[in-house]
Amino acid sequence: MSDVWGSWLRERAELRAERGVERFDPVLRLGGRLPGGHDALDLASNDYLGLARDERVVAAAHDALDRYGASATASRLVTGTLPVHRDLEAALCRLTGQPSALAFSTGYAANLGVLTALSGRGAEILLDAHAHASLHDAARMSRVPYATFAHNDAVDLDRELAARPGRRVVVAVESIYSVLGDAAPLTTLVEVCRRHDALLVVDEAHGIGVAGRGRGLVHSLGLVGATDVVVTMTLSKALGSQGGAVLGSTALRNHLVNTARSFIFDTGLAPAAAGAATTAADLVVTDPSLADAVRANAQVIASLCGVEQSAGAVQSLPMPSPEAAVAACLDLRAEGVLVGCFRPPSVPDGVSRLRVTARADVTGEDLLQAAGRVARVARVARQRAPRPEGGAAVERSRAVDAPSTARGLPTVAAVEGPQDPASSSPLAQVPPHDTDG
Repeated sequence: MSDVWGSWLRERAELRAERGVERFDPVLRLGGRLPGGHDALDLASNDYLGLARDERVVAAAHDALDRYGASATASRLVTGTLPVHRDLEAALCRLTGQPSALAFSTGYAANLGVLTALSGRGAEILLDAHAHASLHDAARMSRVPYATFAHNDAVDLDRELAARPGRRVVVAVESIYSVLGDAAPLTTLVEVCRRHDALLVVDEAHGIGVAGRGRGLVHSLGLVGATDVVVTMTLSKALGSQGGAVLGSTALRNHLVNTARSFIFDTGLAPAAAGAATTAADLVVTDPSLADAVRANAQVIASLCGVEQSAGAVQSLPMPSPEAAVAACLDLRAEGVLVGCFRPPSVPDGVSRLRVTARADVTGEDLLQAAGRVARVARVARQRAPRPEGGAAVERSRAVDAPSTARGLPTVAAVEGPQDPASSSPLAQVPPHDTDG
């Protein structure tokens, strides 16, 4: 019997290695130390507020584990809904100001659930060109026509909506985009959507815990409770836990319970994660200094690294190539600083970057030393990187990674098109920190 699938897998692995885009999942953190016992400062994770190891959050996880066990054991529609899920959803409403919430097992599942449940006959979806992969996947799975509009461009959105008269259009954006670090012009986008009776879905993955004193950009702009604005969020970033949620009207929640397949056919969120996120959400509300600390630390990182401060916790340092970005990551790891790495095809403009996360619990001299090391290593990596003639390599990368306006996905070329092979690339040693997951 021929080894068709084995051959195909080897072929794909060879292609990834040739292009220098192989990803791995090494163990890089043992508490606050690197394997081998070396101290590490983590500026790579999404634990923006440092709540993942906060003793109150951990205690809440232990309490839920003791009360309800290790698993919800079933779908929420069977026996999987526990009191801790109700507590979590109430806490998320207190945090965001929204009238109703429905918890999912991941933020990814929340986005899949809400877009597919709001689709159907007569619907179309428009995505911001820089929207997270989960929103693009949700649009594709919705089996309705969908397209992208230019990033943060309300005029282009207005034009796209005007071209769809009489259609029931869902528009999906992020409140803060992690790669470029810019905030969506939500007030303007809401006005445009209302002119065309469109529904706006806002993913607050990078806004919760940072924007609006931690309560998100939708809350800070006074858009809470609007029936034509739906919020999604993850529990795995600022809240230091795991899971996701959709927030909006009670009617929306009831609709999702009955139609969102990633809710109906999934086991309920683990009790420990729900308990941890409940306490974390209340801490964000009662202690806005956590969000203030993230923004203050982001300013320190941006200033020392010579980049404009982003609207979120993630500060991005453009690098001349994927290899230069990875080499800088490895050098920093050797110095005890963990940072992430954005590389094609995970970046919307094809430009590789170092991903440096500001955290509320990395402060003082630790922060100054870590940010200084990042700035120095990035500068050295840029200086030693070969410069492409006339910027051709960067422009080629941008061209092949541009999202398709017809499907709202990266072009085929972004995944399978030709790229320059990497010679003696150190990519095989780098952690897969070029996603937002």
